[in-house]
Order: sequence, then structure tokens, then C-alpha cells
Amino acid sequence: MMEKLKLGIVGCGGIANGKHLPSLSKLKNVELVAFCDIELDKAEKAVKQYGTENAKVYENYQELLKDDSIDVIHVLTPNISHAEISIASMEAGKHVLCEKPMAKTSEEARRMVEVAKRTGKKLTIGYDNRFRPDSQSLHKITRRGDLGDIYFAKAHAIRRRAVPTWGVFLDEEKQGGGPLIDIGTHALDLTLWMMDNYKPKSVMGNVYHVLGKNENAANAWGPWDPEKFKVEDSAFGFITMENGATITLEASWALNTLDVDEAKCSLSGSKGGADMKNGLRINGEDMGNLYTRNVELGAGGVAYYDGASESNADLEARLWIDCIINDTEPTVKPEEAFVVTQILEAIYESAKTGKAVYFD
Repeated sequence: MMEKLKLGIVGCGGIANGKHLPSLSKLKNVELVAFCDIELDKAEKAVKQYGTENAKVYENYQELLKDDSIDVIHVLTPNISHAEISIASMEAGKHVLCEKPMAKTSEEARRMVEVAKRTGKKLTIGYDNRFRPDSQSLHKITRRGDLGDIYFAKAHAIRRRAVPTWGVFLDEEKQGGGPLIDIGTHALDLTLWMMDNYKPKSVMGNVYHVLGKNENAANAWGPWDPEKFKVEDSAFGFITMENGATITLEASWALNTLDVDEAKCSLSGSKGGADMKNGLRINGEDMGNLYTRNVELGAGGVAYYDGASESNADLEARLWIDCIINDTEPTVKPEEAFVVTQILEAIYESAKTGKAVYFD
């Protein structure tokens, strides 16, 4: 008989309904038994659509955690509560998937890693862009050594005008920042994962709050209120790793540019290069000739399962549940996500002080 895991959702807003719940509901080895949100109507709506027959609704996550039958918690709340709820969940004996970014601060992220190790509970972070077909293929290419030693990379997270105007995205206190911590985190995670390099040496950064001051601005999700726009609208970082490798990170919700790309990276190595800007492209030199090659991501790719296409969210959910049942490591390790948070925090710190931030 197939082992089934009982799963609870904390935070029943947009990311829960747009990503996690549709994917988890497709899995035969998961039962969605608990739904929690401080806005109770959101939890009640989610339980009707996705919950088991006896699923419960909670307004306080601490009450949910008292249910010893629950195996797994998905933490899908604003950034400010990621660490608090994740730590409490692991202390209560639950495995945890926490949405990105790992935490608002690196100290909170460090505590999450420590609690995961102490309790023996699995912890992963929702960097679902790792599960796209191009990301999975490029990761295999880098691990195979086709690019050689990757010593220069760019992490791309540039929107021209796509500021999220709902929820708490513009609230620095609850989120910790704007596009850098929201979408820049995806691009940086992909880049470090491809390089397999998690040892930063120093970081320089600048953040800008320029276009966010504009009233009635053109925007994919309607105009924002400049009075409520408390975070940066763009941010840029220059990261030097211990081995001398360099990463540039660019992130914006609003920027006067046509060079837009989100959750992508470009890599330059000693044997070849790669980028994700127009599909997946590999470049290099062979027998004295330069080449550029498009990598096919067809039906035989990693994103296909049982003859049907899986979205990156579907693949993320399936592999996460499989790693719990089979007691293997998650694809996104908490130690890796911690370094992402460290670097993002350092960019914000450097922007405030005008000085480089150095790591021990």
C-alpha cells in the first residue's frame, strides 16, 4: 500500500493557490488535511477546493502544529514569518517546505538550518525555477564538466514594469525588501546552483528607489501608491567568491530597459559558456572554430513523467514528497538557501553603507 503523507498549509494566499495546492493535489501519496490563514475565509475557501473530507481549518498555526498526525508543513506566508513558523514546525516534528526567500535575515536563516540539523527534520526552500526543463538540463551540463571551471556569471531578474501591487510586497517591514529579495533570489539561487559554488568572499551592492516614486505609473498589475512603495524598485550586486569567481546580480520590478529576463543566468567557464536568455544555448570553441548551439528540451527531457508534461511546480512537489518518503536529500538544500540569503542581505547592507561586505 502506498505510503501517504498528511500535509498542512500555513498561508492560503496567492502562492498557495497559484502554485502549491494545484501541484500537491495531483499527488496520490499526499493528503491535504489542514489549512491555516490569519484571514480565516482564505483557509475555508482552500479547504473546500483541495482538502480531504475531514480536513481542518485554523486561524493560528500553533494550534495546527498540535496535530501529531501531520507529517509535513508548507510555510507560504510573508517573509517576516518564514523562520518563526518553519522553526516551530520542525520543533513540532514536521518536515518543512518554506517558500522563498528562506528568511528575512541571514540570522533567521541560520537558525532554520540549525534546527533542521538538531531535529532531524527535512527542510527545503521553494526555489521552483530549479525544476524548469532548461534549468535541469543546464545543471546536468555543468555537473558533467562541459563548461569547465565557471569563473564569471550573471544572475538575471529584470522586469521592465511588473510591480506586484497586492498583499505585502511593497512593505519593507514584512518582506525585507523589494525585487532583490523577491525575484533576485531566484536568479541568484539558480546561478550558485549551476556553479556549485557557495563560498562568497565579498559583496558590493546598490539599490534604487526611483521609479517607485512615480504616480499613475504604467504597470502590468495597475498603478501603485507611491506612499506605500517602501522597498527598492531595482537592485544590483557584485559578488566575489573565495575561488575568485565573479557574479553580477541584477533585479528590478521597474526599470527603463528592454533587456528583460527573469530567473535566468549566464555562465562563462574555462571550456565553454551557456545562457538561458533565448532558450538554452551553449557556446565554445572546437578545433579553432567558435560555435553556438541550442540545447533541445523536447519530450525526452527531465520535465516529463508518466508520459505527461510536469510544470516546474509539479516536479518540485513530487520530488519533495519523494525525498521524505525515501529519506533522501531535497533538491534545494537549506544550507544552499542560507548562502543566498546571506548574499542578498549583504547587497542591502553594502547599499546602505557604501562599503563592501566581507564574509568570514
